[in-house]
Amino acid sequence: MLQPREALEAVGQLPDVEIDIAGAALQLARIDAPDADWAAAETHLSLLAREAIDLSHDVAPGDLAARAGVLAGLLTGRHRYRGDTETYDDPANANLLHVIERRRGLPVALGILWLHCTRAIGWDAHGIDFPGHFLIALEGDGKLPRPASQQIVLDVFAGGLPLNAPDLRALLKRVGGPQVELKPGVLQPMSARGVLLRLQENLRIRRLQGGDYAGALMSTESMLAMAPDEATLWREAALMNVRLDQITKALKCYSRFLDLVPAGNAATQTRAAMDDLRARLN
Repeated sequence: MLQPREALEAVGQLPDVEIDIAGAALQLARIDAPDADWAAAETHLSLLAREAIDLSHDVAPGDLAARAGVLAGLLTGRHRYRGDTETYDDPANANLLHVIERRRGLPVALGILWLHCTRAIGWDAHGIDFPGHFLIALEGDGKLPRPASQQIVLDVFAGGLPLNAPDLRALLKRVGGPQVELKPGVLQPMSARGVLLRLQENLRIRRLQGGDYAGALMSTESMLAMAPDEATLWREAALMNVRLDQITKALKCYSRFLDLVPAGNAATQTRAAMDDLRARLN
């Protein structure tokens, strides 16, 4: 059995379509909660997959509303998963181990469970990078371009509530302000790796806001394990290492950033920062 860090590094080498999104989220959770019962969570994920497959047999091909109903019945009904509206900022809401234990969490954590079930069944689905509020979309079968009617958008934080255009507009204004309008591209699909990064970003930001730079760095390093080519994260890791007075590690992170972004303003600023750090070492 691979250790969590090793498992995430293995994920970092996989093409996106091969990533087991719930399995990877479980490894992220193990890093942040090493004493939690990950074996029980793994068993629960297997149970969800089996039950989802069993329930899917009675769904007519292409009936997206029925698919949404099956998933909501399983996750919200049978297993009582829900959005945590009372302690939304609790870090446990972004840790899949704790989400499974407590049956509540952030939209992206719940969404991973929904995507886990669709993957087990073989239904097309993806996360949506909606501003301030993670959503998922179920899509019709086939690989050719499809009309909007062949996609259904769901708010898993609200139990799998289907959202139409007016609903999405209202949600966007609620999270972005009354001046924001619904525009093309706002329902941009996310890769599995992108969903996992968004999950872990919740922990990273909360730790930064609380001044926990060591914890934020740990979150960033786990993100880099599964997304080693995310240049911005290398720069963020460097800044946190500087905060922790870990100059040699900061220089290594900056160097990796320059490998990925060798030119431009950010590269120039990074080289200047590296010169300052080397002066501190001397």
